[in-house]
Amino acid sequence: MRRYQAPAKLNLALHVSPPRPDGYHPLHSLVQTIEWCDLLTVDEEADEDHFEVSGIEIDPEDNLVLRALRAVRALMPVRPVSLRLDKEIPPQSGLGGGSSDAAATLLALGDLAALDEGALSELAEGLGADVPLFLEGGTLEITGIGERVEKVRRLESMAFAVAVPEFGMSTAEVYRRWDEMEGPAGEPLPDADLPPSLRGGMPLRNDLLPAALALEPMLGEFMAELRSAWETAVALTGSGSACFAFFTTFDEAADAAAAATDLAAHTRGVEPRPRGVAEIEYANPGL
Repeated sequence: MRRYQAPAKLNLALHVSPPRPDGYHPLHSLVQTIEWCDLLTVDEEADEDHFEVSGIEIDPEDNLVLRALRAVRALMPVRPVSLRLDKEIPPQSGLGGGSSDAAATLLALGDLAALDEGALSELAEGLGADVPLFLEGGTLEITGIGERVEKVRRLESMAFAVAVPEFGMSTAEVYRRWDEMEGPAGEPLPDADLPPSLRGGMPLRNDLLPAALALEPMLGEFMAELRSAWETAVALTGSGSACFAFFTTFDEAADAAAAATDLAAHTRGVEPRPRGVAEIEYANPGL
């Protein structure tokens, strides 16, 4: 029995370019994985394949965990496995939980099948734009359509309050609306609301924010309520619907998250995570 953490991420900046002929949008993003994780448990002693989900509900037949399993099996034989996903990261939130789950599955099956990093990276690119970043994790600069991942200097002396509203956002629909709006740029966060290490660098804006606001008017109301509660600038991660703000310490971020519990379906104070998906020790209660 083996267990793997699958962390969420925040897009601290997301600059989007018009789509290429194949329909994919080139992007330039500053991404941070955070200490908010799903948990994937893998039993390699199973007699047949089995997959179950607990926690936040998702469709067990239409998700990236099973797609990752099929992708590995298409490359090489893998014996039957039992997979259990304890789901903590809300779907359709822009936190990347589904992509992270897929990366954790690739890592787990790669361990079983002795796949090298090159094979895992190639499989990750085929599963989705966000999947490769979770194999690396930490503070990352993302380019291309998400397949080019470069580790940058680790962020320190900061934490984040994250709030997810009752509604979710479809990534495909947000990008479609962005195209219809002819590619608007988001408004950069003021330097005064940023930690010192992020001031004067890459403009921290999310170009998908105007499209997300046009698609879901309740998002604007939600962000306004968070700004009032937190008394600082609020940003959108990915295509939404999760929002976040910067704080100096974890305690401040946790207090801010607690102050927003009546406004959101999920709130959490989190610290930056210096790694991506990773195996954790499994304590066998029978020993």
